[in-house]
This record gives sequence, structure tokens and C-alpha cells, in this order.
Amino acid sequence: MVLLAQMCWSGLVDAVDLARRFALGRAARLSDGPVARGRQGVVWRLETADGSWAVKVPFHQSGEDEVRLATVFQEAAYSAGVPTPQVRRTTEGGVFATVGGRQVRVYEWVDVKAPDPCLNPGLVGAVVAAIHRVPVTEPGPLHPWYREPVGADRWDQLVQQLVEARAPFAGQLADLRDELVALESWIEPPQTLRTCHRDLWADNVLPTADGGVCVIDWENSGPADPSQELGCVLFEFARVDPGRARALIDAYQEAAGPAIVNRPGHFSMLIAQLGHIIEVAATDWLTPNARSPKRADSAAWIGEVLDEPHTRELLETLLAAVRGDATPSGQPSDTHAGDRAVP
Repeated sequence: MVLLAQMCWSGLVDAVDLARRFALGRAARLSDGPVARGRQGVVWRLETADGSWAVKVPFHQSGEDEVRLATVFQEAAYSAGVPTPQVRRTTEGGVFATVGGRQVRVYEWVDVKAPDPCLNPGLVGAVVAAIHRVPVTEPGPLHPWYREPVGADRWDQLVQQLVEARAPFAGQLADLRDELVALESWIEPPQTLRTCHRDLWADNVLPTADGGVCVIDWENSGPADPSQELGCVLFEFARVDPGRARALIDAYQEAAGPAIVNRPGHFSMLIAQLGHIIEVAATDWLTPNARSPKRADSAAWIGEVLDEPHTRELLETLLAAVRGDATPSGQPSDTHAGDRAVP
């Protein structure tokens, strides 16, 4: 129902009024339908005499205070040279406007390509370092999503429910259960908190047509340990390739990034996030809802984790690569940065 309402939204919108609310220029024309869809909303494209704009229509309404920190952080990152779309505020200085009965926010349009976990690791390392150097920081409570384990009891409950419901991925999760519990023993409290993006997956660090990268979707920004965020990035963009891991970390250090990944605890944020993603996706499959109305959507989401799991063996390989440890044969790994292995 939510998605259907989004699809019908353009029929209720005066594109000229939308452009006026955000001072985007004349001759406004809105796309016939959404040009992108994420888990938090859909994006429409608005063309005006002054340029192109991304109009984001969230699935759930938020207050200005709820997005203040994340918006200020993105604006500071943009000002610092981080490649990210510029935030456009309303003529009254707010982030949101209500247009056609829906809450909207607007960004500068950037032409990006499809997500690519094989993106140049040097570009990724440099842009993450730039984000971690943004001076704006407002420490606060760390959300449980980024620091708390799911727990053995909850994993057992989920496995049982999914097996009984004959979920197509129930066997995969059951086989991975002991590994997930063991990984959660690695979780440690953050050592240093600063404002981080907290969602630097390949979906949000995108290649651009000119050979660069663009970082989008800053809505989840907030307090985190930059070393733990770097651990997430290392897994997402290196996986089983030690050469890519070294190239990413080298670029991060050359760009004066303040974080370091040198122990299992630096994967705490990765382990917590992916654990909660599995939990939420499995729960959505059991009980479809507005966020995941179709079981196929939930199965695809959980498959992103289960099909290429973050095992201790894989993470230890990444640690060995970035620390320069010798391989079991006693020789340093000679995997080249551009030769990502595909399991």
C-alpha cells in the first residue's frame, strides 16, 4: 500500500510548487515515476531550468530534529570536499516540505552507476578517510543496531520459526547459527566515538560516470567508532581478496584517515549490523509489512548476507592482509589489488 501511494504521488504534485518550495528554478518537470527505490523511500527526478534534482519521498515521516545531525554532517562533508550530493533546504531553511500530501526532501542530482563491490579500493579508502576527517561531530548514545549482538537464544528462536514456516533460506541460517554466535563473542565496546556515516555499503558508495565515487544516503549517520566503520568497509569492498584489502587501507592511511583495523573487535559494528539485518529480514519474511511487503524482498535481503557470509575465517584473512601477516606458507600474500577473487 505504501509503494502504491508513492507511485500515484506524481498525479497530486504541482512540480512548479515543489521547485518553488526549495528554490530550484523555473520550468519544473517531474519524472513520470520513481527512478530509484530503497528501504527508506523512493526517489523521483525533477528537472528545472537550473538543473536536475533528486526528490526523496520517505516511506515514514520524520521530524526536523530527527534528521538534524545527519543533515548537518552531510552538509559539512560536502563543504569539506567529500563527493556527495548537496542538500537543498526549503526557502524557510528546513529539510522537509509537504507536497502532494507527502513529506519530501531534495538533493542535487548526481549521475551514478550501479552498486559495485569491486569498486577501485583506492577510491573507497580515500573517500572513507575524507568522511572520517569531517570535523562536525556530536557524540550521543550509540544505537543498539551497531553494537549489540542478536544472541544465541534469539538465533535459536528464529531458526525454529523459519524451519517450521519452511522458509527457503532456513537451512542456510541453521547451518550458520554457530558461526554467528561465535562471531558475536568478538563484539567489543567502541573505543572512540565520532559522527560517522554508518551505512557505507556498496549501495551507498557508488561509482560515477566520470570515474569517481559518490556517497549517498546519510540518513543513518550518527555516533560510531571509525575503526569499526572501517572494518565494515573493508569487508564490503575486499571480502576474500587480501590485495584489495591492503590497497584500501593504504589509500585510507595516505589520505590521513584516523582509524585502524588490527584486531577482531574492529569488526564489531559489522557483526552487529549484519546480525540485525538477518534478524529483521527473517522477521519480515515471517510477517510481511510495509517495509518488506513481499516475502521475495525479504528473502533477497537476507540472501545478501547468507550467500556470502562474514565468517571468522574470512575476517581473519582480512586482518592478516592489512597487518602484513605472513600466509600459512610463511610468505606474504601476493594477490594483486585489482584481482578480486569470486567464491
